[in-house]
Amino acid sequence: MPKTYRFTDAQKEEVQKALKQVKKATLSRKLQILDLRVRGYKNAEIAQITGYSRKRVSAIVCIYAKQGIGYFLQENRKSGNRRNMSYEEEAQLLAQYEQQAEAGQIVETSKIRKAYENKVGHRIGGQQIYLVLARHGWRKVMPRSKHPKKANDEAIEASKKLRYVWEKREQTFKEGEFA
Repeated sequence: MPKTYRFTDAQKEEVQKALKQVKKATLSRKLQILDLRVRGYKNAEIAQITGYSRKRVSAIVCIYAKQGIGYFLQENRKSGNRRNMSYEEEAQLLAQYEQQAEAGQIVETSKIRKAYENKVGHRIGGQQIYLVLARHGWRKVMPRSKHPKKANDEAIEASKKLRYVWEKREQTFKEGEFA
C-alpha cells in the first residue's frame, strides 16, 4: 500500500510562501504540485492538472517529505559545468604534452589520462579524456607507414625495367640508328 504523507499547517504556509517568491518556471511547477498536494489533492488529480506523470508527482512529494523545501530552492543543483578541472587547469596539464608533440615525439592518450586522473584524484570515463583534448583543439595525428597509393614491389621493379628499356631506345634514336 502506498505511503500517505500528512502535512502540517506550517508546511502548507512554507510551500505557499515559496511559490510566491520563486521566479523559475520549472521550480514553480514543482512547487505548484506541492501546493496542490498540501491542499489535499490526490496524485492522480495533480498529474492531470499539471501535466506531470503520476509517478513524477509522487516522487516530488516524496522528496519534499524527506528533504524539505530547501531541496527545491537550492542553487545549481545537478546542472551546469560538471567538469573536474577548469579550462586553464586542463591547459596547464596539456602544456607538457604539447611540448613533447612539438618536439616530434609520440604522445599517447593513456599517459595523458593517467596524469589527469592523478591530478583529479579519481578515475575518469573512457571518453572524457578525448573530450578534454577536443576542447583544447587537439586532434589525432599519426605518421602513416606507407603512402596509400604506393604501388607494390613487383610493379615498382617492372616500372624500373620498362624505364631502362625506354632510356636505351631514346639513346639509340638520338645516335641515329633508327633514322
